[in-house]
Amino acid sequence: APLKMKFRKVILASVLLLAMANIAVALTFDEERLRLKQFVTSEERIRSHGYPAESHTVETSDGYLLTLFRIPYSPKLNNQRAKRPAFLLQHGLFSNSDCWLSSGPENSLAYLLADAGFDVWLGNARGNIYSRANAKITLNSPKFWKFSWHEIGTIDIAAMIDYIRDLTGEQAVHYAGHSQGTTVYLALMSTRKEYNAKIKTAHLLAPCAFFEHGRHAVFQLGALVGTPGGVWNLLLEDMELMPKNAIVNRIADTLCAEQPDLGAQCKKVVLWYAGDGYRNTNLTSLQVLIETHPGGSSSNQGIHYLQLSKSHKFRQFDYGTKKNQEIYNQDTPPDYELNKITARTYSYSSANDALCGPRDVDTLVANMPYLVEDYRVPDPSWNHMDFIVANQMREVINDRVVGAAKAYERM
Repeated sequence: APLKMKFRKVILASVLLLAMANIAVALTFDEERLRLKQFVTSEERIRSHGYPAESHTVETSDGYLLTLFRIPYSPKLNNQRAKRPAFLLQHGLFSNSDCWLSSGPENSLAYLLADAGFDVWLGNARGNIYSRANAKITLNSPKFWKFSWHEIGTIDIAAMIDYIRDLTGEQAVHYAGHSQGTTVYLALMSTRKEYNAKIKTAHLLAPCAFFEHGRHAVFQLGALVGTPGGVWNLLLEDMELMPKNAIVNRIADTLCAEQPDLGAQCKKVVLWYAGDGYRNTNLTSLQVLIETHPGGSSSNQGIHYLQLSKSHKFRQFDYGTKKNQEIYNQDTPPDYELNKITARTYSYSSANDALCGPRDVDTLVANMPYLVEDYRVPDPSWNHMDFIVANQMREVINDRVVGAAKAYERM
């Protein structure tokens, strides 16, 4: 174990030094710009926009303490005592609840849902900046980070849904997820099938399940992950990936400063992750998002996605033949049974998504016989991040989500 930790430190230090060297070449550092911004939580951000906000802690069956933020009602409506359907929003990889707030009350889905009469809940997965505690394990222990998005779906999302149902008295909730927020939904609904009855409508923004045709450069890292159960897997698994800290904050603040040239650099770096082009991107929203991003995650989440890109299947975590036999009683991990998802589910995808592109969405849709709608954004430039930071996301995506949920409720 000590040797493993030393190897990890060497790898992380090398990656960090390489990244900082490249950034130093690309940017002229200005100490005045390299300031640490005051951290603003989702609850504070909601209140700053004039909406009521609450913070709730949900303990999972394995001890993780998850933070749920809530917008119980809209100040624009006199409906504090009226019945308000519950709506849970779940973020993507490296993200957190702020992704649903960064574009402000006029465009962000959280506020639009509140204004439409919904009781809005913002989830935070284990390991991100709002959910960094466990009742049984310390944060610095590798055991804390021993999870993938499978556990986020089958344990965290399940716990959130049950907490909301118990507190509000609602028998079922509405759900929307972006990117990994769609993956965890699919994992939960196909594995713990009783949860389908606890969903009224579900909205998958940039749905991610299959990666056979992923054109993003990140998929080339599959070779680095190596053989499941092999030495590289053992060195890279069970640790924090992309933590939010002072160094990352300073670099991000410089990249996303208000100067036009650095603003362009910010777009290039963030949208390298999202897909080509950024003509739809609201840079102000992106700057707000950067303040609390990256949000932190386990390296196993990234490893699990890379496994899917290599196997061309949507299946559970691959531990290697020996451990797979112990856990699954078979040599390879089982596929998620997408055809068993009966909840009223809507898909929203785009052609310019380099991570979860149209051909892989085709595969997902073909495996979901109960899917209600397969909506493809007409704009050919719409990318993975546009679902949460685009100038036109209200008209293109959010109004459709709100409309479908309202139609279900007959509001």
